[in-house]
Order: sequence, then C-alpha cells, then structure tokens
Amino acid sequence: MDSTLTSIIHHPFELQLGPLPLTGFGIAMLGAFLIAQVVAQAVLAERKQDADLMPDIVIAAVIGGLAGGKIYYAILTGSVSSLGERAGFVFWGGLIGGILATAGWMRFKKISFTMISDASAPALAAAYAVGRSGCWAVGDDYGRAWSSRFAVRFPEGAPPSTAQILSTEFGQKELATLPPTEVVAVYPTQLFEVVMGMVMFAVLWRLRDHKHAAGWLFGVYCVLAGLERIIVEVFRAKDDRFFGAFTMAQLIGLVFLVGGAAWMAARRRPGAA
Repeated sequence: MDSTLTSIIHHPFELQLGPLPLTGFGIAMLGAFLIAQVVAQAVLAERKQDADLMPDIVIAAVIGGLAGGKIYYAILTGSVSSLGERAGFVFWGGLIGGILATAGWMRFKKISFTMISDASAPALAAAYAVGRSGCWAVGDDYGRAWSSRFAVRFPEGAPPSTAQILSTEFGQKELATLPPTEVVAVYPTQLFEVVMGMVMFAVLWRLRDHKHAAGWLFGVYCVLAGLERIIVEVFRAKDDRFFGAFTMAQLIGLVFLVGGAAWMAARRRPGAA
C-alpha cells in the first residue's frame, strides 16, 4: 500500500474567543517570548545579576524580531506589499532583527551586551522550540514530499501541501504529474525544529555555568542555531535553493556557525574584554 494513504492528516489549531480567533501560531509566539524572559531572568538571578533588565529587552526583541522577520520575507518575495500581509515571518530575519534591536537598546541604556547575550542563549533556544510549535499548529513551514506512515498531509495548511503548490511554489517538479489538488504527504519539519530546539536548550542550559568570558555561551548558541538550520533545510519545502540543493537559509546558517565559533574562540579566556 502507498504509505501516503496511511499518513497523518493535520488540521490547524484555532481557539475562538467570542468574535476573536486566536491561532496556534499566536499562542506559540506569546509563549516563546514569555519563556525567553523567564529563562533569561533565571540565569541572571542565578549569577546574581540584575534580572529586572529583561522585560525591556524582551520588548525590544519582540519589536525587532517581528520587524526583521517581515523585512526578510519581503526581500525573499521581492514584494514590498508583503510587509502588510499576515503571513511571512522568517526565522533568520526575526533573529537578526531581534539581535540588532536589543543590542541597540542595551547600547542606549549602557547595558553589557556580552552579559545579557550569555543569559539569552538558552532563552533563545527555549523560545525557538516553543515558537516552532506554532508553525505546526497552523500547518506552515512543512517539508518536501515524503512516502512514510509518519509523513503528514496539510489539507488546510498555510499553504496546503497540494501537488500544485509543492511543484510550482516549492520546486518539486516531480509532483507536477499528480492531480493539482491532491494533498501530498510531507516531512513534518516543524516537529523536527521543535525537537532540535529542545536539544539546543538542554545543551545550553547544561553549559550555562561555564568558566569562559561573558558572551561565550552566545557563541555556542550561534553554532547550534546555524547547524540546526543547515540540517532542517535538507528536508524543507523551499523555493530559494541555489548552488545545487543549498538554500539561502543554509548559507546564513553557515555564517552563524562560523561566526559563533569565532566568537567562542575570542571569549574562551575568563576576563576577555
């Protein structure tokens, strides 16, 4: 039997609060920023540093992250009008925007970036794991076609995982011979990302009491985040592949990996300036 016939069928999660629909993505985003604040404050308190700094920094991260994610999406699509669309928050854009916004805020308030980045490293990983559950909840950011009983079909995804969408929008030309409206089973890459985010958090939480200079742990996060993105992109349904099977997100992931390793080397000695 064709394994796609026994694959999992996904339906989006949405909570109706009177006239207001609350999507799983919205809930996950709220949870991601909350968990980031809780984890970062816990690390700062553990180090006897000022944990009350985090609420303002998280607000800066929210603003920068949302703006960065939308701007990156507009660049990818080549459409300025996409800035006003509900969809289109890209991880790398959000991360870069969040880093820039928080770094700017900390510079303005004369707060140590290295100290806060160290505490933020496990917080970012925890937030990533929670946030990616929102992509699963709405059926977004799924993978390529997959013939397995563990594959998932997204008939109401954003967008639906139909043969036409996968072949025309995500470059899987081999599916063009299928009926256009046939819902294809794909890799549930959102769940891959949730699991890898949890692993990243576990590693960073274990290393939080390191003896290196402040900021070293943020370098570890950059290495892990870059590696995670390079891996998951292998399975993602994407239309921005270049140089063979490589995607733009993998290129940015490689930059983060190399940059993070360099930052770790620079911060390896206690007391480094």
